[in-house]
Amino acid sequence: MCACLLALAPASVALASPALSFDEAQRRLEQVSDALAAADAAVRQRQDLQDATRYLRLPEITAEVRRLNFQKTIEVPLGPLEPLAQEFGIQGPLSRKYEDWRTRPVVSAVLPLYTGGQIPAAQRAAAAATDQASAERESERQSLSVQLVQAYFGQQLAEMAAGIRKDTLAGLERHLSDAAKLEREGFATRAQRLQATVARDKAAREYQKAVNDLAILQTALATLLRSEKVVPTLSPLFVNHRPPGRLVEFEDAARALHPQLNALRATAAQAEQGVAVQQAKLKPQVYLFGQYDLRRRDQLLDDADWAVGIGMRYTLLSPQDRPRQVSAARAQLQRAEAGIREAENQVVLGVRKAWYELDTAREQYRLLGSSIAQAQENLRLQELSYREGQATSLDVIDARLALGGARVERAQAAYQYDVALAMLLEVSGQMHRYDEFRRRADQTLAHD
Repeated sequence: MCACLLALAPASVALASPALSFDEAQRRLEQVSDALAAADAAVRQRQDLQDATRYLRLPEITAEVRRLNFQKTIEVPLGPLEPLAQEFGIQGPLSRKYEDWRTRPVVSAVLPLYTGGQIPAAQRAAAAATDQASAERESERQSLSVQLVQAYFGQQLAEMAAGIRKDTLAGLERHLSDAAKLEREGFATRAQRLQATVARDKAAREYQKAVNDLAILQTALATLLRSEKVVPTLSPLFVNHRPPGRLVEFEDAARALHPQLNALRATAAQAEQGVAVQQAKLKPQVYLFGQYDLRRRDQLLDDADWAVGIGMRYTLLSPQDRPRQVSAARAQLQRAEAGIREAENQVVLGVRKAWYELDTAREQYRLLGSSIAQAQENLRLQELSYREGQATSLDVIDARLALGGARVERAQAAYQYDVALAMLLEVSGQMHRYDEFRRRADQTLAHD
């Protein structure tokens, strides 16, 4: 059974796609992500709507065709001719009724001159909506980058853990073989061999779990990158013993660059323009107008061939209660501004949390380096002492398990560092700098 377990790890290599470095995986993610494609479409939509507002000051030209049946009664007073008409039995006024079908094609144009501020408010609101969509797209991109860090370096960690568990299992297999030989020669007890067997079986179970965990994480990375095969990773886990910068610098960057804050600011800008629009509804509107009749032979008696002029429109009474509409728009603006302040506090808190988690992971990695060196030396001494009969089988088992545990913990500390760095950069709006910090790392940790 143990021989079969030791052969499990390479089984998926034959089904693997070409190995990718982290920056290559980042580029692939941006190409295949459906979430980013949706965010890009949202930006294009908002940009098109913003572009459409450029023409709000141009005239609106409409063509209208009506086919109508009408009846017209015309009365003509006789005036001074009325006495003469009465002599002939004609009573005034003269009346004539017309009924006919007419076709009325008319071209009209209206050019706004003054709208109370509605047009510039609509244009600024559309620009703010585009800014909001762009910020939301950047937020989605940074969030996906953090997911990639977790999946990419999570697979690295799982590969390292499987390799370490494999080494531990192989070492306990050798120890069990040695214990069996010493038992046959009378230098070890049956209990010591049984201890070695129990430890070997436990190591086999842990290795099996590590292999399964690796398969899960390989599936996660392949799914994220839309690959039907396992995606091998080239870039190792990394740690930089120097801090990435000063905490206050990341706090300032978060306030200025965090995409969710920028999205909220854009929302507040739209709410501000919403107030301007509602206030504009309380003001008159002035416009130029023109009209041209395309079928004069069907004109009615009081229809003009063409007409131009200037008009003013003012709403005296509206069922919408315009003052309350203004009040509601101001409340929406106040809500957006309060949301920005609350989000800024949460972002700064997130920066500090990620900063200290990064510092903890870096310190743990440093301390575990010396622990591994001590564990290696302890295992060497325990194995020598066991062969000379000065240590028990349990001492050797404990030493080997301690070494394996320390190696796994150091790999986990490196992974926690990589993820904490991603979280720090995301919350400060600087996820684009992740590969820069990765390349500057002074410690790397790759699987064998």
